[in-house]
Amino acid sequence: MAVYIQFPVKMSPSALLGVSCLRKELYFSKYVRKCLTEFCRRGYSGVSGPIDHYTALIRDGTLREDEHQKAVLQRLDQLHKRLRGYSNTPTSFLSKFFSKPKPPKGYYIYGDVGTGKTMVMDMFYSYVETEKKKRVHFHGFMLDVHKRIHRLKQSLPKRKAGKMAKSYDPIAPVAEEISEEACLLCFDEFQVTDIADAMILKQLFENLFMKGVVVVATSNRPPEDLYKNGLQRVNFVPFIAVLQKHCETLRLDSGVDYRKRNRPSAGKLYFLSSEPEAELTLDKMFDELAFKQNDITRPRILKVLNRQVRLDKACGTIVDCTFEELCDRPLGASDYLEICRLFDTVFIRHIPLLTLNKKTQARRLITLVDALYDHKVRVVILADHPLEEIFVQNGDHHGHDESHILMDDLGLKRDEASSLSIFSGEEEMFAFQRTVSRLTEMQTEEYWLEGDRSLKSKV
Repeated sequence: MAVYIQFPVKMSPSALLGVSCLRKELYFSKYVRKCLTEFCRRGYSGVSGPIDHYTALIRDGTLREDEHQKAVLQRLDQLHKRLRGYSNTPTSFLSKFFSKPKPPKGYYIYGDVGTGKTMVMDMFYSYVETEKKKRVHFHGFMLDVHKRIHRLKQSLPKRKAGKMAKSYDPIAPVAEEISEEACLLCFDEFQVTDIADAMILKQLFENLFMKGVVVVATSNRPPEDLYKNGLQRVNFVPFIAVLQKHCETLRLDSGVDYRKRNRPSAGKLYFLSSEPEAELTLDKMFDELAFKQNDITRPRILKVLNRQVRLDKACGTIVDCTFEELCDRPLGASDYLEICRLFDTVFIRHIPLLTLNKKTQARRLITLVDALYDHKVRVVILADHPLEEIFVQNGDHHGHDESHILMDDLGLKRDEASSLSIFSGEEEMFAFQRTVSRLTEMQTEEYWLEGDRSLKSKV
């Protein structure tokens, strides 16, 4: 449990820097740490599972009771109990020849943005008593799957000249590898937008379930709407039945976006290009943060999957980027995860209005914010429009040259293709609701302080 020493007034990021030394002294003194430990023990004694934890958080005023969250947590609490002693690993050589214990059904939790889906899953995950468990963002999981597939294909003997290569299916071996590492997989933000992912999910998850892996996932979409209007969706639909067979669907929709509730602000972190001296303000904020780093301001070269990604301005764990650097280039989840690993604060400048002719860039921004949020990376933004108005589905439909070329390559008529999410922007509009919600929470004081790795590194 993260415990923060509260200051009674709202502070800007620069003001927060001014009290950082005081915070560190308080935060890390042996006496205060001892007091906080005793406080945690007193407040959470007797907590044995996720529902008890939730009740304790309500009792001490950290959370307000939400019947929808509570109902989902009660089901997760039951699964937590059923998983005690469960393992998908044979206990002995002879056990391979006898029937395996039937794994309990997992859960697929869906609902609107900010309703607490990730929170309840994380509470459940923290109490599951096994070392063979993994909690991962779905983007990161699929990235890892594709890396494993590539590694296995590379390990095959080279094809001899004049001979046909033997067909090789790496999906089952990859699923076996993953099942050996985890009997429980918890996925945050289960979404399918990539045709490469869509085409392998059925076989991958069939093999995982066959190996006794239990899955708990959160999503903004119900299972039947996954990869909605996606390219070649007919080949994806059988996966939905597999998912529903092994995971019970739970809806968590309280009608409240808790990320947008009134919470102390970290000061102004979202600036409009039209504001006077906005660029200078960001320059000053960067300099103040960089002053605390044991580094100089310089370009950084990131090595990602045998590629080099250059970021022009960085200092220690602070990086100052333009939208063009992060989203106009062909970057993806692997690049953004590497940024999250190296930096705890990211400046994003010059975010334009994102219309349909910029939906590829919008998709990258969604992926970037998901990665930053999941790793508690702090952001400072300079944009041309207010947060709620960055992405619009109408706008300039001229100049969709890339879309038209792809339609022609796929042999699709323009009228037929217009309903596919890859061309309509429907998936981006849906996902952008989550982006707005997350960026709203990322401007709170609580999030800003939690993302300060200089504090965590000394605990």
